[in-house]
Amino acid sequence: MKIYQIASIPGDGIGKEVIPEGEKVLQVIAEINQGIGFQFERFDWGGDYYRKHGVMMPENGLDAIRHKDAILFGSAGDPNIPDHITLWGLRLKICQGFDQYANVRPTRILPGIETPLRHCTRDQLNWVIVRENSEGEYAGLGGRAHQGHPIEVASDMSILTRVGVERIQRFAFQLARSRPRKHLTVITKSNAQRHGMVMWDEIAWQVSKEFPDVTWDKELVDAATARMVNRPESLDTVVATNLHADVLSDLAAALAGSLGIAPTGNIDPERRYPSMFEPIHGSAFDIMGKGLANPIGTFWSIVMLLEHLGETSSAQQLMKAIELVTANPKFHTRDLGGDAMMSDVTAAVCTALKK
Repeated sequence: MKIYQIASIPGDGIGKEVIPEGEKVLQVIAEINQGIGFQFERFDWGGDYYRKHGVMMPENGLDAIRHKDAILFGSAGDPNIPDHITLWGLRLKICQGFDQYANVRPTRILPGIETPLRHCTRDQLNWVIVRENSEGEYAGLGGRAHQGHPIEVASDMSILTRVGVERIQRFAFQLARSRPRKHLTVITKSNAQRHGMVMWDEIAWQVSKEFPDVTWDKELVDAATARMVNRPESLDTVVATNLHADVLSDLAAALAGSLGIAPTGNIDPERRYPSMFEPIHGSAFDIMGKGLANPIGTFWSIVMLLEHLGETSSAQQLMKAIELVTANPKFHTRDLGGDAMMSDVTAAVCTALKK
């Protein structure tokens, strides 16, 4: 039997609720697939840890999870701690520390879920957004000076390197090649950002020559938002910088029905380190402790985790169970216009898996 070692980091807010639900689902998968098992090690990093120790995670925290097979992450964010501390102190520390440079966010309309787009069908909205996850606008280079004075200055620099751009573009082209439509849209802003984004465009053109079977086009990020709404069927695989894809992927999730259902994989394609999987909904402190969170985003993230581990059959089983459950309005949580509780959704998915 193959036993997978999973680092479980619930983090903050509803992350503490949905990650244990994800563990329950993985245990059911182990029950029905006798050849695999999962061992979880829980790490209490996050806002509560910060209040006790002054940091979101230990300085040597990466060493504690370095040899895990995968990481299951909840959320980072606490209303009583500045956002830049929670993000850079936990999630980005893991992503950058393990060079998880490909952030992959699939988006499609699940059965039974309505999209805000009036005439959009499930076939027309089926995207994967690839986000450069290691540099760009979140490189962390910048600073502040003369704080509190009229001449105060603050700067954040977007850093794009040839190696960083090449590897994410190549990853995106390869992903596009693996999908039926074999089409990639490269998001840019090279009309205004005339150095880094121009290099981004040039490298996309160079890398495209390695993939003659993939058709591709280029779109300015502002125009891309309109295209997602007005012509969703024209998109398939999308690649963008750290900030651009961060914004576009949240829009994509909303267009598919709810941020509560959207998954993410922070991937190290070279598999030097464990990859990390998380729902994108954030900590949502306003509903914390009420049992109202939608666990579907976590379950779909686990589908991605299983695919990354090579457990394709189990991933397909779980995705089918998710779709059976979302197809029934009885199991729609508040974000989907229903009144189901988180525990109801988990129980339904577990039942569907067993059947």
